[in-house]
Amino acid sequence: MLRIVLLNILLFSLPFIAYAGYVLLTKNANNLSAWDDIPVVWLIGAGFALLIIGMVTLVSFDSGSPGTTYHPPVYHDGKIQPGYLD
Repeated sequence: MLRIVLLNILLFSLPFIAYAGYVLLTKNANNLSAWDDIPVVWLIGAGFALLIIGMVTLVSFDSGSPGTTYHPPVYHDGKIQPGYLD
C-alpha cells in the first residue's frame, strides 16, 4: 500500500519537479521574480492527468485475469509461501 501511495505522490509532483528544473536551468533561480509566474493550474492539471494514467496502468497490469482467485501468503513448515493468483 505504501508503494502505491508513494507512486501516486511522485506522479502528481512530477510536473512541479520538471518545472522547477526548467526554471533552474533557464532562468536565474535566485531571482524571486522567476518564481512569480508559475503556471500552477497547468501543473496541477498535468499532475492529475499523470496520476489518473498511472492508476489506470497500475490497475490494468497489476491484477490477474478475470475470474482468477487470489490466495494470500501462508506460513507452512517454517517458511512463508508467497501469495499467488489461481
